[in-house]
Amino acid sequence: MADDCGVSSNGYLNHEAAKKAAHVAGFGEERVAELRSLLGKLDGDALRIVGVGAGAWGSVFIALLQDAYGALRDSVQMRIWRRGGKEVDKPTAEHLFEVINSREDVLRRLIRKCAYLKYVEARLGDRTLYADEILRDGFCLNMIDTPLCPLKVVTNLQEAVWDADIVVNALPSTEIRPVFQQIGRFWRERRTMPVIISLAKGVEAALQPIPHIITPTQMIVDTTGVPAENVLYLGGPNIAAEVYHREYANARICGSEKWRKPLAHFLRQPHFVVWDNSDLTTHEVMGGLKNVYAIGAGMVGALTNESATSKAVYFAHCTSEMIYITHLLAEQPERLAGPLLADTYVTLLKGRNAWYGEKLAKGELKIEMGDNISGKGMIQGVSAVEAFHELLRQPSLSVMHPELNKPVAPVELCPILRALYKILIQRNAPPTAILQALRDENMYDPRHRIEMDEVMDYNSQSMISYPSSNGL
Repeated sequence: MADDCGVSSNGYLNHEAAKKAAHVAGFGEERVAELRSLLGKLDGDALRIVGVGAGAWGSVFIALLQDAYGALRDSVQMRIWRRGGKEVDKPTAEHLFEVINSREDVLRRLIRKCAYLKYVEARLGDRTLYADEILRDGFCLNMIDTPLCPLKVVTNLQEAVWDADIVVNALPSTEIRPVFQQIGRFWRERRTMPVIISLAKGVEAALQPIPHIITPTQMIVDTTGVPAENVLYLGGPNIAAEVYHREYANARICGSEKWRKPLAHFLRQPHFVVWDNSDLTTHEVMGGLKNVYAIGAGMVGALTNESATSKAVYFAHCTSEMIYITHLLAEQPERLAGPLLADTYVTLLKGRNAWYGEKLAKGELKIEMGDNISGKGMIQGVSAVEAFHELLRQPSLSVMHPELNKPVAPVELCPILRALYKILIQRNAPPTAILQALRDENMYDPRHRIEMDEVMDYNSQSMISYPSSNGL
């Protein structure tokens, strides 16, 4: 039996695995050399990649890079920042112990590192584990059932980012401003700015000077002074644990041509295909929008005993709303149909936002518990509901109602978004209100909403905050 490095249990190197490892290493060296050259790295100065935020997707993303390039220690170094001090509760510690003992490769690795005993003690309640501590051993607190490779974890933010060449932002959108304001102060004396890849999918609404959406990449530009062409967005229809289990997946990296093409090449792996696209902001906005409707999908599934018919009705109405909103926001929304629906589909099937909606509808979670859930992390769709509702209720953005033949705020044509706002933000309606939104006898065929989109004359860019000099 061989472990993940191709070494058999009796200590002899598996010849075929060794040849494969050598081939992969050579391929990786070419990619690292290409990126080092673009970043102006000198010989002997390693390429430094830093993850900021250690939720499920952020941890998996850095772990994928560690698996692909970790052997090239002289050329590339990877680390991940997360706040220290987060305790692992006893039920999670007990479950973690079960996961460790169910995986022979993980068990052997921890025993070799003399780290197994602390998990025994934690299971017995004789020791407290911390999230940063277990992440060093390859366990993400938000994804205990999926062991990762060991990671270099730094809890001091300045130490983590001050000399970074590439920063991977995996923070919830609600945490980006305060964290990157600190990072911006650390970078004031830098002569060259890093490249930033943002995985975040939330949005903010700003109402002055005109109503518009602010995306995570724009927040990063605003708080750090990093040139907009150096800030990119990566997103796609991916579930973190499945990606790390080598299920076939794809994503798009969006931003300036200078960086998106070489980064797509660097990030691409046989099971994780990365394409590139110039339309950063619209992809980013749509990544936040699908989280909104995923919460409703979870509610509908739970309230209808997973009725395929009811879920199909919901899908028809929620996608028509999403297309309608896309037409308000994007100059060429038709280009987003495939990516938007694919990302929506996987999030409705298995994302944390759908899980959250399901648990609310079943009464297993209460809205008063907040949107940062132990073992899951931040539920991004909640803040996105508020942001999109705030934006689309502005009278200055009025559109013509197809039946009343009078101007109305765009949100009046989005019954699902309105229902989610009442349930999650105003908290004056139960989860069953989502079903009422679908059963409203006055609701017109969702195709009418899409047909209306096609004839709208609207200045779409006014609703998205684009960088003033984005180089796209």
